[in-house]
Parts: sequence; C-alpha cells; structure tokens
Amino acid sequence: RVTADQRYLQHQPDAGENPAHGHPCADSAGGRYVYDAQDGCAAGAGADLPAPHHRRGANIKVCQMFEAMKKEIRDWTDEEEIRDYLKRMLNKEAFDKSGLIYGIGHAVYTVSDPRCNIFKGFVEKLAVEKGRQKEFVLYSNIHKLAPEVVAEHKKMQKKVSANIDFYSGFVYSMLDLPPELYTPIFAIARIAGWSAHRIEELVNSSKIIRPAYLSVQPERPYTKLEDR
Repeated sequence: RVTADQRYLQHQPDAGENPAHGHPCADSAGGRYVYDAQDGCAAGAGADLPAPHHRRGANIKVCQMFEAMKKEIRDWTDEEEIRDYLKRMLNKEAFDKSGLIYGIGHAVYTVSDPRCNIFKGFVEKLAVEKGRQKEFVLYSNIHKLAPEVVAEHKKMQKKVSANIDFYSGFVYSMLDLPPELYTPIFAIARIAGWSAHRIEELVNSSKIIRPAYLSVQPERPYTKLEDR
C-alpha cells in the first residue's frame, strides 16, 4: 500500500536544474570521485534548501499560514470569506504581511503542478484516517481559490497553481513529525536526483563547471591606493 509520505518522497527526487542541484555538480566537476564527494555535495546542496528564495522550509511556512487562517476564518467552507482573507494577505494586511500566499506558484509548473495533483488524493485519504477532514476542506478551498485571487490581484495572464509543498507540511503534521525534520526529509528524496544529474554529466562530459560572469557596472577610472 502506497502511503502519503511514500508518494511525497517519490515525487521529490528531481525538479530539473533547481538551485540546490548546482552544488553537487559544481563541487565534483573538478574530477572528484562522485561517491567520495557525495557527503560534501549533499551537505552543500542541503544547505541551500532553507535559503530565502529557494525552499526556506516552504511547507513549514504553509503550516504556519494555515494555523493563522484557522483562527481568523470563521467558516472554512465559505468561499467569499476565504477570498477576502486571501486578498488581505496579498495586500500585506494578514498573516506575516509579506504579500505572499505560501504553497502557491512555481517557477516551472504554471498551469498545474502534477506532483501536487497526484499527492492530493493521498492527502485526502490520510486526513479521513486521522479525523482531520475539516482541515482538508480548508486546504482544498485555498487550493482552488488562491490561484484565482492571485491572478485577479496581479492581473496576470500566466496561471499560478498550488505546488507540492502546499500539502506536504499538512501530511507531516498528521504523521506527528516535528517541523525540524521537514527539510531533511525533502533532502532525503532529492539526493537521488542530485546524484543522477551528476552521474549523467560524468558519463557524457568531463568538462569542469565554470560559470561566466559579466559585469554590468559602468567603467570607472582606476584610483591609486594612496589616493583612496
């Protein structure tokens, strides 16, 4: 029987050239034996996950957001009340006042995140088993309404959708896992993708990874050290 936590791990091994993937590839590009380098590569990649513009414990932030919603939204089935709260979030008037709805949007998956759509069915079964159907209804309503509210607020042509982290924190909470383990569990799944990318590069190319940088600063005259 495939459980919700197993399904989550199966859908996290790879997401293309994600930020954390650059660490293992660059770290071993100089010719280090990939298995010897794996501990250091995994540490470097894992350290990128909590970065502010990457993973940042995204599922933890989603859980915190829903805790605030459960206190402030009186009727979890009232779509108009939910819409109003989401608009307040986007206007930086609710939750952490960042103007963000966490778990909504992805750099690659725009029309929909197939991982999230598949995962949702397993989440619903677990919510029934754990007696948390009412919370699942709130999650489902946010899943449905948030993309509409975001598109309306930002007047976007491009669609946004819920991503895999929208439900993952909810699953971990139902499994009584502490938040400190959310990011490490994600890394356990993704290390398979990090390794596969690097092995593929070793098989097909032996070139060192050396990114090029182009300065956009205007040219300035050189000032001698004693004149500075």
